[in-house]
Amino acid sequence: MNTQLREDAEYIIREAIKTNNPEKAVKSALSGIAFSGRVFLLSVGKAAFPMADAALKALGDKVLKGIVISKYGHIPHPLPRMECFEAGHPVPDENTLIATRAALEMTRGLKSDDTVLMLLSGGGSSLFEDPLIPLDELKQLTDRLLACGCGIEEINAVRKRLSRVKGGRFALWCRPAFVECLALSDVIGNRLDMIASGPCAADSSASADALNVIDKYSIPINTATRRLLEAETPKSIPNAACRIIGDVNSLIDAAARASEHLGYAPVILSRALCCEAGDAGRHLAEAALSAPRGKTAFIAGGETVVRLGDTHGKGGRNQEAALAAAALLSGCSDTAVFAVGSDGTDGPTDAAGGYANGDTLSELARAGVDYSDALKLHDSYNALKAVGGLIITGPTGTNVNDLYAALKG
Repeated sequence: MNTQLREDAEYIIREAIKTNNPEKAVKSALSGIAFSGRVFLLSVGKAAFPMADAALKALGDKVLKGIVISKYGHIPHPLPRMECFEAGHPVPDENTLIATRAALEMTRGLKSDDTVLMLLSGGGSSLFEDPLIPLDELKQLTDRLLACGCGIEEINAVRKRLSRVKGGRFALWCRPAFVECLALSDVIGNRLDMIASGPCAADSSASADALNVIDKYSIPINTATRRLLEAETPKSIPNAACRIIGDVNSLIDAAARASEHLGYAPVILSRALCCEAGDAGRHLAEAALSAPRGKTAFIAGGETVVRLGDTHGKGGRNQEAALAAAALLSGCSDTAVFAVGSDGTDGPTDAAGGYANGDTLSELARAGVDYSDALKLHDSYNALKAVGGLIITGPTGTNVNDLYAALKG
């Protein structure tokens, strides 16, 4: 077993994530903003806690009060003047509604010289929601959209039209106050109206786009929901300004620098990877296997999808990418593939992603794992767990898409 490749992979992951800690980005962004009146802070997403913490350190007593909404297990301790909530992800739950309604109450009746500082990161679509349809119906619809492999833009085109806070509606709620929105992007292309479903950004999608998603994937909806999807979202948000303060490019560049430090020649394959997870893993493996001699790191960033059947196992897109690469890597002692979510979570698991090398396939066989079945049933978590192929980081405090790499030793 080539343990050096695994050590190198873990070093690259650590350095890439460490470099993309949002605290520096938030402090830098706030240094150029002047707040004249009262400031109300709302931080939402998987990176909500460190972003809020950084804002409080930068602004001090200028922040009158605020609310932090993040995923379960992502708020380590209280923050001064902040009310902190943990809620469901990737599907909203009752705590999502409680937290969101607290945010709406905090921003009720604001004045024209007030400012709402909104800090957004990935996961906000699930964590910040006040639905126009019953929660159970929304949860079922979200589950179906996720299971059929919808892209984030498709999912958000639907979600925006079923919400009181998405698609710019939250910013309009805050009028006449101004909303300053700073966002860590987990969306390819950095579309502000797609990050957390754009609570402060004018929606660029049309009602026809949302209806096309429903029809394309044959998702059953009732008449009332269809009427909501037929209604247009706000196309102008005059009281808000939104800015990207971090994205997948910084993640990729940090990974390239880390790999170069270890003696690899970095080759960036894509900054906007968007395909089936299994295909991504196989393409990475093929790139490494076809490379000439010499240490090379093939790097990509983005977000893949997994299309689930009615019966499936446990896993996430990054674990699936690594597992899919195992067959091609079999017997190659100097090559490995890994994929991780920069937020530290991959699907509904405690793993950030997965790792596979030339020994993975034979180790799976020795562990009694049927490789073909594991792939077919999307049971990448249990398969990789059996051979030590899970990458577990815990919550990282950031969220700027996923990192994919193949190392040629």
